[in-house]
Amino acid sequence: MNWFSLSARRWEQITQLLSVLCLCLFLVVSCVNLPQTNTPASDSGNGRITIGTTQKPRTLDPSDAYELASLWLVYNMSDRLYTYESGNTVIKPQLATTLPQVSQDGLTYTIPLRQGIVFHDGTPFNAEAMAFSIRRFIENKGKPAFLLGDVVESAKATGEYELTIKLKKPFAAFPALLAFSGVCPVSPKAYEIGEGKFNPNNFIGTGPYKLAKFGPDSLRFDVFEQYWGEKPANNGINVQILSSGVNLYNAFRKKAVDVAYLSMDPDQIRSLEASAKKGAWQAIPNQGNVVSYLAINRNQKPVDNSAVRQAIAAMINRPLLYERVLYGQAEALYSLIPTAFNDYQPVFKEQYGDGNIQKAKELLTKAGFSKDNPAKVEVWYPSSSPTRSLAAIVLKALTKKTMDGILQFEVNTVESTTAFKNIAKGLYPTFLLDWYPDFLDADNYIQPFLACDKGSSEKGCEDGGSQSQGSFYYSQQMNQLIDKQRQEQNPEARKKIFAEIQDILARDVPYVPLWQSKDYVFAQTGISGVQLDPTQNLIYKNIKK
Repeated sequence: MNWFSLSARRWEQITQLLSVLCLCLFLVVSCVNLPQTNTPASDSGNGRITIGTTQKPRTLDPSDAYELASLWLVYNMSDRLYTYESGNTVIKPQLATTLPQVSQDGLTYTIPLRQGIVFHDGTPFNAEAMAFSIRRFIENKGKPAFLLGDVVESAKATGEYELTIKLKKPFAAFPALLAFSGVCPVSPKAYEIGEGKFNPNNFIGTGPYKLAKFGPDSLRFDVFEQYWGEKPANNGINVQILSSGVNLYNAFRKKAVDVAYLSMDPDQIRSLEASAKKGAWQAIPNQGNVVSYLAINRNQKPVDNSAVRQAIAAMINRPLLYERVLYGQAEALYSLIPTAFNDYQPVFKEQYGDGNIQKAKELLTKAGFSKDNPAKVEVWYPSSSPTRSLAAIVLKALTKKTMDGILQFEVNTVESTTAFKNIAKGLYPTFLLDWYPDFLDADNYIQPFLACDKGSSEKGCEDGGSQSQGSFYYSQQMNQLIDKQRQEQNPEARKKIFAEIQDILARDVPYVPLWQSKDYVFAQTGISGVQLDPTQNLIYKNIKK
């Protein structure tokens, strides 16, 4: 774009400065003392794999696990009724023997189950155990309880190995929801049903690993010898939890861990990737389904004006963001639905393009804004995210360089826990966020963002998905379309509904999609079988040395 060619020399100077700073940073962190690990990779010659991460789990109870740090561990110790085919988002049976039989009204799902399976404590798995686990997921009222609670009327064993689930209303994506890590069977002898009755420090499921140790900075998974399926390719897993991305970076470089995954900063990833090209270790990129976006609060001035929201959408330059902020470790995104889904439509590219400064100025001028009467917009981000910090700075610089003062960004940060409490209260005009999907269906990128259970055109959303995401968007037409796609069983008809939804999204701009992440796993030489599932879980059982 024109603004870039005019400022190329300035960007060159900035790039040189950042390169020097990054070099200094690496010289410093390389001297940082490594944390002590319980099972260094160099000593793990017994076929066990040591995995390093900064993700600290809050709980191992699947009925209360809703953060990636917890779900990742639950995933590897459990099975679900359904899972994903390798490398794509297609559902296949796991504990079920076939895809569900769905009644004509779309409300009753009949699921035949595998036989001869036992839990880690020896309790037999059957339909009653699966029904117990689903009821517990809902009735214990943990963080993810709404996922099933909003749609499931009942779950019953209608045979020793036949499960019948009745829904409150049709939901076409329901089989994908049954692949959510937390919707896994747990031993009825080890768990209770009852609000708040959680078991956060243990896990007893049917998966390929059983929990042997759960400490504050490490976990140990042992192979479950009675596992019904294919046995793990390793002799067990040691998970080492590091206190920071710098420590994880150093631990991997010093070969204290076999595999490193989540979370390091883009510059650390770039450094490890460069060394991988020279054969020092393996860098394994994975196209993620995590989306980053700017939430825009329609109840805050000046973004209550649709022209301001549209102008922001027009002036944002996505390729610049993922080159300058993420060093190419991302893909430009032009809808809330990721590109991996057939339902994806690049509506923001079609409607606004990238860095369309002329269109942005025209929209603002027509709405009555000028240099003397600028649209001043606060951009907030969580303090724990250096990526979003840099993105906010780049957006501010881009606006200052190109918009001639008509649009001005003021950058602010807030502690993450405080932020997520206050977003739903409407305190922030805009906020930089990301979204990790609960289950892999286009609905999970639409309904939580755009649906509103209670609201009006005047007040916006008072209760519902858009309120919790901080946009307070309300549209009766959108609510109707969301309900319609949830009930539609025909994939092609459903795709047309999603196309209409995305067109409205681009017109009303309650959010501006920015990028779709690319996740990297790093593995030492001699390690094989490293793979993520489509929901970004690292699959332990295939890793071997």
